[in-house]
Amino acid sequence: MDQLSFLEISIIDIADIILVALLLFYAYRLVKGTVAINIFIGIVIFYLIWKITDILNLDVLSNILGKFISVGFFALIVVFQQEIRKFLLLIGSTNFASRRNVVRYFNFSNQDKGTLKLDLTSLLNACEKMASEKTGAIIVLEKENNLDFLTSTGDEANIEVSSQILEAIFFKNSPLHDGAIIIKQNFIKATRVVLPVSDSTAIPTRFGLRHRAAIGISEKTDSIVLVISEQTGKMSYIKDGQFCKFKNIEDLRRLLTEDLSI
Repeated sequence: MDQLSFLEISIIDIADIILVALLLFYAYRLVKGTVAINIFIGIVIFYLIWKITDILNLDVLSNILGKFISVGFFALIVVFQQEIRKFLLLIGSTNFASRRNVVRYFNFSNQDKGTLKLDLTSLLNACEKMASEKTGAIIVLEKENNLDFLTSTGDEANIEVSSQILEAIFFKNSPLHDGAIIIKQNFIKATRVVLPVSDSTAIPTRFGLRHRAAIGISEKTDSIVLVISEQTGKMSYIKDGQFCKFKNIEDLRRLLTEDLSI
């Protein structure tokens, strides 16, 4: 029976298990929908294997795995630097208390879903028309991370979203067409915004500064960015520093609805 002593569970052990489960669940929500999710699952599996070898007294294998685990903390900081940065930015947001961002970010239920306020029809109609005319545009959709720190780089606004307004802003001869616009809910909060440019070497050379800027802001915040190429007229959907593929405009609508309703 001594060999089964590790199965004796106390109330403290149960509480410990619940807290670890909550921590893993929150970590999963943090990386859900990003390329980091597969890395996260791999790390969890690796840790479970290490604990099993430790319980079964497989000393050699346990020691080898333990060496990797001991330096794993620093590896996690490198691998999940974007997610950690976004979470810290979320906590430090100026509207953190009033909007209860963390509660919504780690919401167990789906009660906050379905509250999409953005007029997707107007947005997508404008994007389709600008794409057909090869009108360059970069549209940043603000989510939980406050983007007020970027509005000072452009012109503050408070304009309700409509296809006519969007087309007028990005019209080639318009004084507002340079830079990006930021949309919060269903209002344009800033135009001519200067975005941080990504310095990633993984971005294909065929993409210019407009796409690099879109990737840059999506790396640093949870924003979603729509980009229309001035050369090809192709629309790009960028989230978490990655290009998200879509087949047609209805598929793009579905992606926007899912991502903006979280």
